[in-house]
Amino acid sequence: MQRFQQILNELDSMIGLKQVKTLVKEIYAFVQIQQKRAQAKLATEPIVLHMIFKGNPGTGKTTVARILAKLLREMGVLSKGHLVEVERADLVGEYIGHTAQKTRDHIKKALGGIMFIDEAYSLARGGEKDFGKEAIDTMVKAMEDHKNDFVLILAGYGYEMDLFLRTNPGLPSRFPIVVNFEDYSESELMQIADTMLRKREYKLSPEAASKLRTFLRNSASNGQRNFSNARMVRNVIEKGIRLQAVRLLDASRPTRDELMRIEPDDLVLGEGLRHEELSRDWENQRR
Repeated sequence: MQRFQQILNELDSMIGLKQVKTLVKEIYAFVQIQQKRAQAKLATEPIVLHMIFKGNPGTGKTTVARILAKLLREMGVLSKGHLVEVERADLVGEYIGHTAQKTRDHIKKALGGIMFIDEAYSLARGGEKDFGKEAIDTMVKAMEDHKNDFVLILAGYGYEMDLFLRTNPGLPSRFPIVVNFEDYSESELMQIADTMLRKREYKLSPEAASKLRTFLRNSASNGQRNFSNARMVRNVIEKGIRLQAVRLLDASRPTRDELMRIEPDDLVLGEGLRHEELSRDWENQRR
């Protein structure tokens, strides 16, 4: 129980995510009451926890899935509580039968835990002849064959996930839980930035905080599709720490406060930040 509370505290410490936190309490209550009903020799409901996570990048989908896996293990719902993250390239093969085998292999790895498929809608993009459909069919069969052995979470942008589910009429009923990960507000993003900085023993100067807040306000209110929420904040902070180091390198004796303080010129925002993110994505793809 102590371990369960520690993991729950980890979730509760995350900024926002009200719907997710409510869902976890519902699942916990449901599992506990079903166990009590079984002890009282009453009919019990099957625990089907396959889920759809809808939301933009950086809203916490993968992090929540990882925490959820550990919580479900502590509840006794999952035997291992690990997370297997996959995407289209991990599942779709190059010839008939290859996709089914690759998908089964990943499902086997996920037994006892959660299989998390990001950008799941990409499995349906190629039409009827695309091998992605084979991956979907294999997953549906596995959900029947391994009913209580793993949880499948399909994740991605809200609009694309809605289209994906509409093109596969048999899928929605197999995923009884749909969680919407809302974009963070300006205030929540500032809280996230502050938390990241405090953990590293840094802080924003008042001017830097004002600069970041203005940028976040404009970005959040514009509802840009490529706005990556907490991920973007992390990139800003990490870049800011590096630039602060460059700035202080020539200082003869920086004070403790100067070593902690991030100034406005240390913050790369807007197009400069976007270039940084694109460069990192390109490097990751080449590896």
